[in-house]
Amino acid sequence: MLLSEHLTYSQAQCVVESEENPVNKDKKNLYMKGKFIQGGVRNFNERVYPVHEIKRAVDSINKQIHEDVSVCGEIDHPEELTINLDRVSHMITDMWMEGSDGCGKLKVLNTPSGNIIKCLLEDGVHLGVSSRGVGNVDDRGEVSGFEIITIDIVARPSAPDAYPKPVYESFNTRRGRILEDLANAAIHDPMAKRFLKEEIVKAITELKWKV
Repeated sequence: MLLSEHLTYSQAQCVVESEENPVNKDKKNLYMKGKFIQGGVRNFNERVYPVHEIKRAVDSINKQIHEDVSVCGEIDHPEELTINLDRVSHMITDMWMEGSDGCGKLKVLNTPSGNIIKCLLEDGVHLGVSSRGVGNVDDRGEVSGFEIITIDIVARPSAPDAYPKPVYESFNTRRGRILEDLANAAIHDPMAKRFLKEEIVKAITELKWKV
C-alpha cells in the first residue's frame, strides 16, 4: 500500500544551503538538508516504522543514487507512486541514518516547480518534507517491507488534521495554474519572477484563511 508521512519544518530540522554552481558562476545551487522520516515512534497516521525498516529503505535509495539513478521528488504530495516529470522540483542527492531517523539532502532544481520552491525559501517560508513509499501495515500499525519511492517538499498547516487538503486545493485551482505559468516565464524574465512572488504571497494568504 501507499505510505506517506509528513514532517514540518521544525520536525525535519531543515537547513537550507547554497553553493556556487560550477557551470554558471552567477547562480548558486540550493539544497535542503535534514530529517526525512522518523523511526521507532507512532506518527500522526498511527503508524510505526521500525528502525531496521527505515535503514533498509535508506540503503536502497543510496544504492540507486550511487548507480546514477536520479531520485526526483515533487512539490506538494500526490497520492500516487508515479513521479510526474512536469511537477518535479528537486532531486535527492544523499540519505543516511542518524540514530533512529532517516536523514537526507536534496537539491532544488531549475524547473518551474523548483523555482516556486526557491522563491518560497528565499522569502523565508518554512517548508517541510513528506516521504512517499510502499509497505505493509499490521493491525498494530507497524510497517514492514518498507520501500521509499521519494521525498516530496510540502507546506504543512499548523493543524495536523487540515493537512494536506488545503495545499492540494491551492495548486489545483486557478491560482495554481497562474503560479505554474509565471514559474515557467520567470526562468527567462526577471519581471515575471517579481509577479511570481506576488502571486505566491496571495496563494499563502488564501491558504491561511482556508486553514
